[in-house]
Amino acid sequence: MDFQINAFDFTDAAAISRRMAVRQAHLDNAKKMKAAGHLIAGGAMLDASGKMIGSTLYLRFDNREEADAYIASDPYTTGKVWDKIEVKTIRLVDL
Repeated sequence: MDFQINAFDFTDAAAISRRMAVRQAHLDNAKKMKAAGHLIAGGAMLDASGKMIGSTLYLRFDNREEADAYIASDPYTTGKVWDKIEVKTIRLVDL
């Protein structure tokens, strides 16, 4: 199953500092998930000024529970970077 994740960052003054503090751990984890075939693509959402305000991910797991477990364990979740997380089941097209 494929999933689109839109994860919006907290908006408090320390949010960007928390993001940067765990960014490398988040990227290292993402590389492992990419190698395992679970992370298809992803990147930062930006506001009009180019400031990072969240993330969009495209995931592939056997079920929603596995996708939820991945999201729950991501350093951006455990590090209090992501606030509101939307998960949508989608069908990606292999081109």
